[in-house]
Amino acid sequence: MIVRDLNDLKGTERAVSDAKWTSYRLLLADDKMGFSFHITVLEAGSEHTFHYKNHFESVYCMKGKGSITDHGTGETHEIKPGVMYALNLHDKHTLRAEEELHMACCFNPPVTGNEVHQADGSYAAPDDAPAIS
Repeated sequence: MIVRDLNDLKGTERAVSDAKWTSYRLLLADDKMGFSFHITVLEAGSEHTFHYKNHFESVYCMKGKGSITDHGTGETHEIKPGVMYALNLHDKHTLRAEEELHMACCFNPPVTGNEVHQADGSYAAPDDAPAIS
């Protein structure tokens, strides 16, 4: 059994920050669960464009208000507590935080914790897993 307290992750290598967001990595690839699980906090007024070409991600809003725009369809959806979105087609998207957003996120394949966003908004494919098409 794995038990972790998000508060214990602050200030450790499992708390990753970049461009007005912080992601607390509660589960990573080395936990051998087949997915990674993160709590991500996005600053109010921030905007982020991501394109996870090598990962699937699902995200559940726990707190805050914002919107997400799907670049493929042009559709924009409201983000508020209780709303979930899943990037089942590796959807390029822009997430806007009108208020500070607290999001629970799962990645498959799991991230290692050392990833950085590439210029196109993606994470590189994991070395030990094939790229997902």
